[in-house]
Amino acid sequence: MPLVDIEVGLDESERAIQDTAHKFAEEVLRPAGRELDQLADPSAVSAAGSPLWKVFEKHRELGLAELDTVGGDLSPVQRARVRAILNEELGWGDSGLAISLGVAGFHRLFAQMSGRPALIERFGGADNVDIGCWAVTEPDHGSDTLAVTEPHFRSPELRANCIATPDGDAYVIRGQKSAWVSNGTIATVAALFCTIDPAEGFKGGGVCLVPLDLPGVSRGKPLDKLGQRALNQGEIFFDDVRVPADYMVIGKEAYATVVETVLTMANAAMGTIFVGVARAALEHAIDYAKQRVQGGVPIFEHQSVKARLFRMFAQVEAARSLARRVLSYNSTSPPLVQYSIASKVFCTNTAFEVASGAVQTLGGNGLSREYPVEKLLRDARASMIEDGCNDLLSLVGASKL
Repeated sequence: MPLVDIEVGLDESERAIQDTAHKFAEEVLRPAGRELDQLADPSAVSAAGSPLWKVFEKHRELGLAELDTVGGDLSPVQRARVRAILNEELGWGDSGLAISLGVAGFHRLFAQMSGRPALIERFGGADNVDIGCWAVTEPDHGSDTLAVTEPHFRSPELRANCIATPDGDAYVIRGQKSAWVSNGTIATVAALFCTIDPAEGFKGGGVCLVPLDLPGVSRGKPLDKLGQRALNQGEIFFDDVRVPADYMVIGKEAYATVVETVLTMANAAMGTIFVGVARAALEHAIDYAKQRVQGGVPIFEHQSVKARLFRMFAQVEAARSLARRVLSYNSTSPPLVQYSIASKVFCTNTAFEVASGAVQTLGGNGLSREYPVEKLLRDARASMIEDGCNDLLSLVGASKL
């Protein structure tokens, strides 16, 4: 039984977009996500003939990555609200695929930010079919690369694993990004967060658009992991890769500000996606509780089960309200990173707790791969570490209070 969406004021156009996204999530993402999750070899996720490619194809066909395509003349407030609803529906379908689809357009954002017509034409057009990735995590550095408020961010003692060195009218990139790069082994272009001036620590960084077919680029194997197994992740290696200087779209003067801006945007999106995961877990638990008979009655009639389900319901609705409010505010006002972090931390924690409650409701069946809730539990657990682990993100958010 689906939960009622009590968002007030959605017009006919917004409802139509929501219906399109839900149908895509139900008919494409869920079946593909289940199939990809069950593949023992993570390389098979991105192999020829994998349902992953049908997901990308259908997503482009529906125009869901471009609200201008599906949204008509939406106002900025409506556009932000629809983005929150879209993210929730995609997360309800499959969180790993939702993240993969979201990151796939990352390079276009930075092309537009550059203001350079040649880069916008090369990377930023609506008809661009490149698959992007956010290449930030390194073998020796994870969430610390995002902690712009912490002293270590400016420390030259921290040695980055990926360096871009100016060389005439180009940059030469050496080093690697870690196995946690989303879309890492399937991306055709990277929004590469790298270090330009090691003397300034992470603050001396930059963002470079790097076509991943350039000489010197190589990949590792796709990562074999606990949850979000439909999300391709893997290492990228750079061996004296030369890129035009114009492709360095963000220099060290603006790098810290851009990292905080991207973190604000990404964490707000994560909050809405994992509301969808929590909602999916709750709906599965309610449906099962009304069908499963124990002690002569459906277990929904047992007071302990009813009480657990209502707690889960309240958690989902609280997370949904926070996530939508934060994404809408930060999309239409000067963004505040502490609110996006609050959304990401609260909503991912909620997704894990609600999925755990769903497993408990299903009892032994909740542990079986025959039922979907154990996958939701694994997917939710991964979310508490990705896009900045919740513990470190909380420090960054607290510094803004």
